[in-house]
This record gives sequence, C-alpha cells and structure tokens, in this order.
Amino acid sequence: MTDMQKLYLLVPLAPLLGAIVTGLFGRLIGRTLSHWITIAGVAVSFVASILIFQDVGRGHLYNGAVYTWLTTGDIRFEIGFLIDRLTVLMMLVVTFVSLMVHVYTIGYMHDDDGYQRFFSYISLFTFSMLMLVMANNFLQLFFGWEAVGLVSYLLIGFWFTRPTAIYANLKAFLVNRVGDFGFLLGIALILVHFGTLDYASVFARAPAMALDTMELIPGSPWLVITVICILLFIGAMGKSAQFPLHVWLPDSMEGPTPISALIHAATMVTAGIFMVARMSPLFELSETALSVILVIGAITALFMAFLGIVQNDIKRVVAYSTLSQLGYMTVALGASAYSAAIFHLMTHAFFKALLFLSAGSVIIAMHHEQDMRKMGGLRKYMPITYWCVVIGSLALSGIPPFAGFFSKDMIIDAVRDSQIPGAGFAYFAVLAGVFVTAFYSFRLLFMAFHGKPRMDHHTQSHLHESPWTVTLPLVMLAIPSIYAGWAYINPLLFGDYFGNSIAVSEVHDVIGHLREEYQHASSGQIVLHNMTKLPFFLAVLGIVSAWFLYVVRKDLPEKIATRFRAIYILLDNKYYFDKFNDWFFAGGARGIGNFFWRMGDVRIIDGLFVNGAAKVVEGFSRLVRELQSGYVYHYAFAMIFGLFVLLSISGLLNAWFIKP
Repeated sequence: MTDMQKLYLLVPLAPLLGAIVTGLFGRLIGRTLSHWITIAGVAVSFVASILIFQDVGRGHLYNGAVYTWLTTGDIRFEIGFLIDRLTVLMMLVVTFVSLMVHVYTIGYMHDDDGYQRFFSYISLFTFSMLMLVMANNFLQLFFGWEAVGLVSYLLIGFWFTRPTAIYANLKAFLVNRVGDFGFLLGIALILVHFGTLDYASVFARAPAMALDTMELIPGSPWLVITVICILLFIGAMGKSAQFPLHVWLPDSMEGPTPISALIHAATMVTAGIFMVARMSPLFELSETALSVILVIGAITALFMAFLGIVQNDIKRVVAYSTLSQLGYMTVALGASAYSAAIFHLMTHAFFKALLFLSAGSVIIAMHHEQDMRKMGGLRKYMPITYWCVVIGSLALSGIPPFAGFFSKDMIIDAVRDSQIPGAGFAYFAVLAGVFVTAFYSFRLLFMAFHGKPRMDHHTQSHLHESPWTVTLPLVMLAIPSIYAGWAYINPLLFGDYFGNSIAVSEVHDVIGHLREEYQHASSGQIVLHNMTKLPFFLAVLGIVSAWFLYVVRKDLPEKIATRFRAIYILLDNKYYFDKFNDWFFAGGARGIGNFFWRMGDVRIIDGLFVNGAAKVVEGFSRLVRELQSGYVYHYAFAMIFGLFVLLSISGLLNAWFIKP
C-alpha cells in the first residue's frame, strides 16, 4: 500500500476513530477530551483531503479496491475508493463544514447532558458521508447512503424526550425508506443487467446497452437505462428532499442546530445531487430521466420557496430555503449542467451552514426561543452574528460578488439554453424563485435583527454575542461565502476541472454554450454582465419588497395575509402534504393493519385456530361425556344398536358382491 493509499484510508477512518472512542468512553474521558478527540479526527481528515486535492491536481487519480467483502460466482462485492476531482471537491466541502460544526458544537451544546454522545454522532456522520463520496462501486455507495440515513435518524431525534423530535426522526426515516427502496431496485437492476457493481465497468458498458429494453407492464417496453436512472433518482428524491419526498426535512429542525447545518447544508441532503452527478454517464443516455429530474427540481425550487415566506420559526425559514436551493441543483442536473449543480452545492454549503449556525447563535441568545415575532433589534446586541447573517442572506439571494450570485445565475442560464422537455417550466420556476428567495431571506434578517425588540424584558436584559466557539465558525464560513463564487467559477464551470469525472453528451452540453458566451471573461466581467440581467433585478426587488413590508410598513403583511386568506392558509398548511400523508399513507397503513388484526389475528388465528380448536375439543368432550353416562342399560342399548348396524352393513355387502 502506497503512502497516498494510506492517506485515502485516513480520511474516513480518522472521524470513525473519534466517534468510537467518544461513543464508548465519553463518560470516562470527560467532555473536554471527548470534543478534542472528535475535532482532531475531523481536522486530520480535512488536512488529508487538502493533500489529496493537491495530489489530484497534479493528475494523480486513483480507482481501486481496499478489500473484497464477498465473492459469488464472477461477481465481487468490494470496498474501494475512487479519487478524482469530483470526489476531492466533495471531501473538502464535507470535512471543512464538519470541522466548523464540531467547533461550533462546543459552545452550542455545552449545557446538554448528551454532550459526548452528540460529538460521537456527528463524527460518525462525517465518516458515513465520506464513505459515500469516496466510493468506487454501488455496494459502498449504498452503505454510505444508508449510514448517513441512520445517523441522521439518531441526530434528528437526539433530544429523545421530546415527542416532536421522535415524530420528526421517525418521519425522516420512513420517507427516506421510500426513496431508498427505489434506489435499491435501481442498484439491483444494474447488477442484473451489467453483472457488476463497479462504477467504471458499468459506465464503460452503458453505451452498448443504451437501446436495451424491458417490459415493466406486458406490451409496454421501457429502456433499461431509463428505468435504472429513474429508480436511482427516486433515491435522490428521498435523500435530497425533492417533491413529493420533501416532507421530512422541515420537521428535522427538531434536532439541535449544529446538525441542521451539518445534515441540511453540506452533507446528507446533497448526497442525492452528488450521486446523480457521479452517475452522469448513465443519465446522459436517458432524456426521459433528465426530463423527470428537471421538472421535479423546478417544482421543488419554486413551491418550497413560497413556504419560506410564511414561516415564523427562524430555523424553518432556512430549512425551506434549503429545499428550494436543492431544487435549483436538481434543475441543473436535469439540464445536464452537472458542473453548475456541484458548483452551487459547494457555494450553498458555505452560506447555508453559515445561516443555520447564525440562527443557532440567535437561539442561544434568545434562550432557545425560535419565533422571529418575538425577536427584533438583535443587531446592536449581536453584531458578529448580524453581519454573518447579512453575508449569508446576500449570498443566498444571489447578490454580487457573493458566492450564490455566480452559481445560481449559471444554473438559470443553463436552464435557459436547455432543450430537455420541461425546460420552459423549469426556467420560469428558477427565475421566479430568485425573487421569492431574496424576499424570505431578508424577511428573516429584518424581523430578527431590525426594528424594536419584541422579546420579554428578562431575555432582552441578558442578550449578548455568542462565545468564540460559536462566532469563530461563523466567521470562517463567511469567508468562502464571500469569495468562493468569483474565485472558482472559471475553473469549475468554464475550465476543465472535472475532466472525465462528469460526462455530458454533445446535444446536452449547455455548459459548453455558456463557456462560449463567457469566453475569456474574468469574474468581474461576469458580474457586470449578469448585473444587467433579469435575475439580478428580481433579487434586488425581493430585498426591497422585504424592507418595505417588514421595516417601513409593518402593518401590511397581516393585511395581505387577511386579504389573500385562502392562499395564506394553503401555504401555512404546507399545501396539506403532511395532512394528506397522515390521512392516506399513515391512516391507510393503520387501517390495513387494523383490518389484518381483526381478520387475521382476532378471527382467523384467535377465533378459528386457537379458540376454534378449543371449541372442537369442548364439543367432542361433551359428546363423549353424554355417551359415558354410567348406566348399564345405555351401554347395552349401544351394543345392540351397534351389532344391528354391523349386521345390516354385512348383509348389504353380501347382497351386492355375491351373485346368486
């Protein structure tokens, strides 16, 4: 094993070691040592990722097995790593955000009884995500996929004494099982048709199988590649919270704020985006699958953004913004703009983690009050947190030169140039989403930090900036939220950074068109060019609208809600998805369960087999009891009657069989 291969192993194993030590011996070694062990593990992973990134930049790629887990026939199930430019970018994002969250957790969870357990969980989550992004085969991908789902279940329900937290983690677990069922079927089809789970082998054979068909319904042939891609994308819909499997993500805010940043900004929810980008050689062979992705992403981007407008919980506003931005990434995938999707994944990871952790800083100061209607005027009490929220909101809204401006505008331009069916609707959705995103982002800023304080006197008297363990990660995340867009747009989008990591067919190459449009343009020139386009004006209009409604005319939002009561109720009830799921799926499952309980358990098992057998024995016993009366004349009569019957039968048989 070479030194670089040892370094590859170190990246996931360092957080795993920290998770094991802290999880098993946390109470023995104490709080301080627990958090430093897990932080050291993630820091080692981050530094190793930087070294690997530099090595990959010199052209040293790696694709190999670590060990063989199982062999059956000619099929080998292996654990292995694929280290290319897409992988190392994800490794850097995951380890950096995770490191910031680990440091932040020291300040946020310092009074919690489950302090060591929480550090163990988030370190284990980091290991799971790294195994997912570093995988070179579908077996390991599925392992990482399920592992992040399991640990997210533990983290969302971390405060297990709260019924709402238990409901939220169960909801997340069940909804993700729906997506994962499709994902597993997709992997099974790959194994059946390709005979291997190795990425490279599957990608190499895929073009030759592009026209192979299968019949899901007799007489209705489907392309095998299309079925595989749609099933894989169903898995992505669950993990990346796409409509209609989005319902778990807002409720997952019941977990502590650090996991909101870790799971819902840079890691778990982006696993689906990464997976589709990694599988680009397959998805490029199915325009049907790309069209499905495009439309689903567009619905999520626009309609989840609308829900952010009516939320009053500061974390839920950011959660719905995550849903919407994941929709933008999914739209980019559907338009074959995979590099734009990964670029937005990276920039979004920084400014969304910044917003989540800033929200947590506010919650600490407000003694765990999350209702923005009870905040206001926090700007003068929490200046560092305030400016971090300003930076995060500007980046999220797509204002130059902040990171989100570059990545979001490139997605919009890519969809504009796309010829995939559904691109027209998607373009409208992402364009309208710009205004809505800017509006709810600055609605949060103005409600929480501007105006007069609306909290009680006791809370106001104790308001102060959060400790350095909280503010330091905020500042560290604010830096890439400012510069990551203009610094990396040219290599990631217009250069050849991804190389062979991403495959795009010539007919779908919208990024190639953008490369020609922005040929030789600097980041500054891209800013000036895009500031003349509609998305920029929509973003500014959204900010101005939020300022007018929540700073100048604070009475108008309530009047608007009253005037458009039906729309407000629809949004406040989240399009009734939760109620429909509770009634149809949960209620249906309970109804089916009750039916089988009554028919199967009560009537058949208890009624027929258990009680029925007892009744047969009881009836037979009664009959025997009647026959065993104890009277001699009863027995004599029975003997005579029996003898008469036997003689009668004997006579009939003789008459039938013996001829005269």
